[in-house]
Amino acid sequence: MPERQSDPKRLPNETPRPPGELEELERVWAYPPGWRKISEINNSLVGVIYIGAAFLFFLLAGVLALIMRVQLSHGDNRFIGQDLYNQIFTVHGTTMMFLFAVPAMEALSVILLPQMLAARDLPFPRLSAFAVWAYVIGGLVFFSTIFYGLSPSGGWFMYPPLTLTKFSPGDNADFWLLGIGFIEISAIAGAIEIIVGMLRTRPPGMTLDKMPLFGWSMLVFAAMIVFAFPAVILATMMLEIERSFGWPFFTAAQGGDPLLWQHLFWFFGHPEVYIIFLPAAGLVSMIVPTMAQRPLVGYRLIVVALIATGFFSFGLWVHHMFSTGIPALSLGFFSAASMAVAVPSGIQVFSWIATIASARDRFRLTTPSLFILGFLFIFAVGGLTGVMVAVVPFDLQAHDSYFVVAHFHYVLVGGMVFPLFATFYYWDPMISRNRLSERLGRYVFWLMFVGFNVAFFPMHISGLLGMPRRVWTYPSAMGWDTLNMISTIGAFILALGVLVFVVDLFVRFRRDWETQRTQTNPWNAGTLEWLPSDLYSMRSVPIVTSRYPLWDQPNLAKDVAAGAYYLPNAATGRRETIVTSPIEGRPEYLLEMPGPGWAHMFSAVFTAAFFLLLTVKAIVIALVCGAVAIFATLVWCWQLDPPPRGRVEIGGGISLPTYMSGPSSHAWWAMIVLILVAGSLYIAFVFSYLYLWTVSPGVWPIAGSSPLPDLRWAASGASLMLLSILAFWMADHALPKPGSIGLAAALLMIAGALCLIAGVGIEGYAQWRSGLRPGENSYGAMVYLEIVLTGQLVATVAVMTGFALARLFTGKLDALRRVSFESAALLAYYTAAQGLLGFLLIYGFPRMLE
Repeated sequence: MPERQSDPKRLPNETPRPPGELEELERVWAYPPGWRKISEINNSLVGVIYIGAAFLFFLLAGVLALIMRVQLSHGDNRFIGQDLYNQIFTVHGTTMMFLFAVPAMEALSVILLPQMLAARDLPFPRLSAFAVWAYVIGGLVFFSTIFYGLSPSGGWFMYPPLTLTKFSPGDNADFWLLGIGFIEISAIAGAIEIIVGMLRTRPPGMTLDKMPLFGWSMLVFAAMIVFAFPAVILATMMLEIERSFGWPFFTAAQGGDPLLWQHLFWFFGHPEVYIIFLPAAGLVSMIVPTMAQRPLVGYRLIVVALIATGFFSFGLWVHHMFSTGIPALSLGFFSAASMAVAVPSGIQVFSWIATIASARDRFRLTTPSLFILGFLFIFAVGGLTGVMVAVVPFDLQAHDSYFVVAHFHYVLVGGMVFPLFATFYYWDPMISRNRLSERLGRYVFWLMFVGFNVAFFPMHISGLLGMPRRVWTYPSAMGWDTLNMISTIGAFILALGVLVFVVDLFVRFRRDWETQRTQTNPWNAGTLEWLPSDLYSMRSVPIVTSRYPLWDQPNLAKDVAAGAYYLPNAATGRRETIVTSPIEGRPEYLLEMPGPGWAHMFSAVFTAAFFLLLTVKAIVIALVCGAVAIFATLVWCWQLDPPPRGRVEIGGGISLPTYMSGPSSHAWWAMIVLILVAGSLYIAFVFSYLYLWTVSPGVWPIAGSSPLPDLRWAASGASLMLLSILAFWMADHALPKPGSIGLAAALLMIAGALCLIAGVGIEGYAQWRSGLRPGENSYGAMVYLEIVLTGQLVATVAVMTGFALARLFTGKLDALRRVSFESAALLAYYTAAQGLLGFLLIYGFPRMLE
């Protein structure tokens, strides 16, 4: 905690900063020279690479869309074959949803959030860099499969049973399952960075009710990823296990159910729509006030709407399953929820319109403004058709038609792509020496707006005329040729608009990689990202007293550039930023941050290699790559957690500690978010377990119809789980004073890890000893899957415990410097709790029903 609170009105009036501070900042934050620049982890470089890769995937997926439109331009066309079309269709949808939409928004957060928060960087810059390189490598390898005939052909939704080995032999589907599961892990890493960054690295004075709305939208976005993405990770894991080992999760003849995939996939898939939309809405909420030159109308209502949209979105997954024969009561509930989600979206739309209207004739009609206005029109049309398909009788008629294709493109392209292009034109001066052409920007907008509507509006009509989606050709006699030709022409007009933008970007975009100095606030915006910046972001971290500080604090930019606020220098001689309290934004401690390195890159490369080699069944090489990835990750983590330096002066007479542990530590928060991810995945497993129980009662142990495994062995494993909690708790209290070895703590840590390993091993032995086999029926598959899920966590705890022991014996872990142990202990507590819950689910629940 700071020794005293500062007066924000007096702080900038300090004496001039001593010489040498600016040079020290530049030295500490300088990029490595030459080709070693790729080892840099600064958000200003990593973010540009991230958004560049995401936009590349957008262009590649767009080319595939044009090929599909040529194939569908008229009936009985043989431009490409059916199998290639199905592969292109699958890769197009997968790339747009998994490799473009979510990564693009995470990339914008890496670029913009540190600037909006006046932070030197997000709290885990190497985690961001790891996520970026893993995504780039994995994404490019996955996309390249289209050139080798190895792309999946089951659609971007990959519905079983068509994607089971019987109907999809070969490795094509495996590339999707392992590749996308790996990319989702990258997205979760980004979500952890965003949540901790938004809550813990805001500038002093920026309370939650002063956060920029893009920050609020990214906070909800990241929270939705934490709770939605684990469901699809579990689904891909189950389908890959069934394809590789024959565990029947989705095979109806052995007690599985293909609809389980749809439940898990759409529990992720429909929140995914809002995961994409909410950051775009946050961007719009940043641009509209600047173009209107007045604060946004209804700030608090929009915050509530963002949270409500995230909450409602988790109750909509059956919206995609109205035609699957689910009970009528479920139809009514999910239909009502699908309509209700329009209310918070409407609140935001009316807020934007009210802000534009309040500006009267002073609203500036720039290229970003045009894209915002185009977004409002297109998204409103998509929202109206969304309410239409929420009506069950209408959905039963339109569900598998091109009406739905038109609807979700209006929602996704209108709700995300148009705001993204507005973002490119609005924030380009912040990262480039040259602005994109305003004149060409208007051509880009009109080509994209006209092309989009010409391409997709006719699909509503062709869908109502009966044209089914997911077809590679159709008979000309059906009368759909004219509408499809119009759609194809519109698609090429849209592509021409994107091409003009790419040419303009190639000609004008210029990044000063040595200093990052760019144009200063050409729009007269009111938020912090337009402060003068350099490699180290802002020269000093300001005190924030309002939502639009550049408007309400006229001398802020000058004072910040003069170093008149907090942290005007490299106080510790390293990269650093201020960690503040999660609600009030009070300075709590100084976070020493890592610099450039190679360990995170090796970790990303070999992690990608591990998953991709598993796809082609190169098991031994894959395991070697996995081991190298783990080693690289441990090296990466070894370089973190620097020793405490006492208190350091940060300006204004305030001194902060340089080390925190427990709930005050940013690392503690990151581990809690990771545990929430693990918990979400396990809840998805519990849902799957109970769902298969209800649809296939004949193979499950109810009323003695099937024997349960030996309870005594399983109870012994559960007891060891409880003992592990006690061992880690005692180890926590036995950590030595600085300079001591701490043999007791080491023995207790080893005992805790061994109890977890033995506990999960005994439970697995109990299943095997009872004669239960995972390949026999869905019950056996789910029981062994529970052991696999808990065993993964046990292995992670074992590695983390070994890491903590190594730090303990080298003097880098003690009662004060304890973050590495706390992370291992937190995960151990959760792992033991999950193991106990699994014991109750598998052994206790069936006996309750007897």
